[in-house]
Amino acid sequence: MAEQVKEAPAELIQTRVYELRPNKTMRKVLDEACDYRRYCWNQGLALWNEMYKARQTLKSSLSTDSKKLTEEQKVLLKDKPSPSERRVRNMLVADKKDWQYTQSARILQLAISDLGKAWNNFFDKAQPGWGKPKFRSKREARQGFKSDQSKIKDGILYLERAKESSVPKDQWRGFKLSEKPLSDEFGVVSYFKEKGRYYVAIPYKIKAEDIKLPDKTGKATAVDVNVGHFDYTGGRMNVLPKKLDKIYGKIKHYQRQLAKKQVKNGEAACESENYLKTKAKLQACYRKASNIQNDLMQKFTTELVNNYDKIVIENLSVKGMLMSHVASKGVHRSMFGKFKQFLTYKCDWYGKELILANKLYPSTQRCAACGNVKKGDDKITLYGNKKHGTKHNEYVCYNQKCPNYNKVVDRDKNAMLSLLALTEHPELNHAL
Repeated sequence: MAEQVKEAPAELIQTRVYELRPNKTMRKVLDEACDYRRYCWNQGLALWNEMYKARQTLKSSLSTDSKKLTEEQKVLLKDKPSPSERRVRNMLVADKKDWQYTQSARILQLAISDLGKAWNNFFDKAQPGWGKPKFRSKREARQGFKSDQSKIKDGILYLERAKESSVPKDQWRGFKLSEKPLSDEFGVVSYFKEKGRYYVAIPYKIKAEDIKLPDKTGKATAVDVNVGHFDYTGGRMNVLPKKLDKIYGKIKHYQRQLAKKQVKNGEAACESENYLKTKAKLQACYRKASNIQNDLMQKFTTELVNNYDKIVIENLSVKGMLMSHVASKGVHRSMFGKFKQFLTYKCDWYGKELILANKLYPSTQRCAACGNVKKGDDKITLYGNKKHGTKHNEYVCYNQKCPNYNKVVDRDKNAMLSLLALTEHPELNHAL
């Protein structure tokens, strides 16, 4: 039987994020669109839950055998249909209020479309980590909406305007993009507001033949992720440089200042001028730290896909690690989740092979030289090994046949080499 060759995709999606600098009028337009998207989502979710509950209550009161249902019972079930994207959307459109016509109709339709996708992902057993759809709050750090009618002309992005919009046509303005668009063809555009600033994410449709692929190097590497640094065959990359220490110190200071300014003379003072000034400084520090780390991660992942054909990383449960009060802050700041996300789509773009090690693969406990796996009291923990008196960053193999017998080896480098062995021996990629 001939082996099936996987065809390369004809088109690839590359998303670029631009910062928008709207005037006072368009800033109000974006804020109202964000609020309307949240309103549509919450109304749709409430209606969806109500229809589902009514359907399940009626079914429980009737016979479980559909063949034994009477005609009257079938009519009752027909009057209480199961919720679906189409039904919920049609009911919300039929009950639209007058003020809703001042907003684009596509905002409602795209919001319910995303709600339907969220429910499908929730019931998909292949995606166990997908949570149940929740109501949106105006207190969330990021607010946004989607548009499939936006257009780009001469480097200006134009948002569609509702026919009954409260903003006159002569005051409706486009948004100038800081860079030249990658293509004239793009998908659904996402506008969002975060920390007082406005952004847009444009997913461009790029032909596969237009993407310049890096040369094949024939090399392989493995990346052992740790809090503060990532180890790979080319050395060590520090994801928490010293220049961030000063920024995180300011963040801690401003957080304490805000906690003191929340209450003044026994009354809430969250809208005072001093409170808003301190909050703006805190948001600026968060934004600066995020930009520095995103830049480091983008450059590091690009270096990996340019220099190596095979890359091995650990398939870590980041959500579970964030539940730990000991390492949650370090894991969050080290961007474990974003590293995997960036590397995954870049390997797909540039035709590189990404190997995910099993979640229970003992990379830390396995000796890279002889393959011996530590068990029981010999295991290395976050505090080292009490039985042998070794530190948390030391690995000592006690197999007498091992070339590294009784030698102190850096634990992170040993774990990286243990992961690298999966490129030549994929049969080892399982829990022991």
